[in-house]
Parts: sequence; structure tokens; C-alpha cells
Amino acid sequence: MPEIISNSHDETSALGIKIASFLCAGSVAALNGTLGSGKTCLCKGIAQGLGITENLTSPTYTIINEYPISSKASGNLIFYHIDAYRLNNSREFEDIGGTEILNSGNICVIEWSERILNCLPPDTVKITLNITGEQSRLINIEGLEGELN
Repeated sequence: MPEIISNSHDETSALGIKIASFLCAGSVAALNGTLGSGKTCLCKGIAQGLGITENLTSPTYTIINEYPISSKASGNLIFYHIDAYRLNNSREFEDIGGTEILNSGNICVIEWSERILNCLPPDTVKITLNITGEQSRLINIEGLEGELN
């Protein structure tokens, strides 16, 4: 998939909404990028695209936040927003039940996923966000089938 340029928070959020349309039960998306690159903004867009109306907050201290997906089409799915920033390694993620969450059949999006690479399923959607300017980001997405137009 080609790289996408986002020039604002709104564009990054809108991209998240589009990405959500490709996610289904069991999907895992791994986000990588430096502090301030837009990972949480993208997660908020994904949550919005999944029909979540709650205010999504970064789970930096709680590590995992869960939100029910309120769409009739989704059944009883949960959106897991995971922030691995405070984890030192995959073992710590496994110790808090992270592997079970990834394999639960729900939708998971992980910020700072490079800290738990060994836990990620092979079909994980990989999203890298790079800061290219004060508001601009270069976003590379691997593993989605289809176009984000």
C-alpha cells in the first residue's frame, strides 16, 4: 500500500475512520511512531469509524482500554486500545493477559507495538507514522487489502 501524507489532525483522524472500515473481528493493527507522531489521533479515528462515541483516551498508564463496539453488524465486539509504551518487553505484555486479548476475536489497536513484536499475530496490519513537519505526517500502511480512497 502506498504511503499517505496527512497534513493535519483532522486528516489523520479521517484516515483512521477509513482504516476502521477494513477491520473486522480478530483484526490487530500495530502502530509505530515517535512521541507526537499521531498514533493516538489515528486510534481516535479508528474508534470513531467503528461507531464508538466515547472519548478515547490514551491508555499510557492503564496499558489497555476497552470500548464496546455499538454497531448491529459487529455483534458484541470490543475495541481494545493498547499502549505498550510502559512495557519493557513481550513477556510483560503476556503477563497481563495481552496475548489472550490479541487472540480474543475482537479488534485491537496497539500504540508502541514495537515493544511487543513477538506477541503480534502474523496477519497484523502494520502502520508507521513519521513526522515530516509541524502538522504533516507520512503514514505507511501494510497488510490492508483494498484502497483507502
